[in-house]
This record gives sequence, structure tokens and C-alpha cells, in this order.
Amino acid sequence: MFSTTTRGIRVTVRPQYLPDQSDPTKPQFVWAYHVSIENGGDVTVQLRSRHWKVTDGLGRMREVRGPGVVGKTPVLRPGERFEYTSGTPLSTPSGFMGGTYQMVNEAGENFDIEIPTFSLDTPNVDRRLN
Repeated sequence: MFSTTTRGIRVTVRPQYLPDQSDPTKPQFVWAYHVSIENGGDVTVQLRSRHWKVTDGLGRMREVRGPGVVGKTPVLRPGERFEYTSGTPLSTPSGFMGGTYQMVNEAGENFDIEIPTFSLDTPNVDRRLN
């Protein structure tokens, strides 16, 4: 699991490789990722949009922007949590992704919270530092 906290809002991500949806001969590798967003602050917030940076094993990066997550713009009161699962394909057997969610608080202030950068690895990938 990968976690980070911004302004009292904790984002935790758990990626999972999906071999049944992947086909290395194409090449296509698919991951699901489960996200938990927990409001540990003392004000109500709403998730308005997302900005992902997805980088494959060759360093090619694509950005994904859009309203909400999985068709929702959840409101989180203090102590509440929202969870969802989504997915991403890559043309390489490894990569990583991370980004930000744009939030708004009850006073109308917009701010970004960090989504922790997390690795996308097939079970047989051996990552080594040179």
C-alpha cells in the first residue's frame, strides 16, 4: 500500500496486477488500483476533479484529467471515507502513477491533495538500481 496525507486528508492506494486482463504478446498489461480517501481534518470537503500522471517502463508519460472519480464527486465530512476501484493499462510490464485530486472546502477554497506515487509491476519483473 502507498499512502500520503495532505491537509488532514489521507489517500491510500493499493495496486493489483490483473493477469487475466493482460496479454504480454500484444503487449498489454493491466492493473486495478483501490483508492481510499479519508477526511481526518475538521472541515467538510468535496472531491471535484482528478489529475493523474501515468508513466510506463520506458518513461513515456500520459496525463489523465477529469471531473470526479468513477463518475462521482464525493463529499467527505470529518471522519468520513470514500473508496473506489479503477484501472489502467500499460504497454510495458512495469510503470508508476500518481497525481492530485482537486478539493473544495465548505468555505469555497479550492486546493489540491496529493495522490501517492505508486509502482505498477507484474509479478515477474525484477527491478534493480544500476
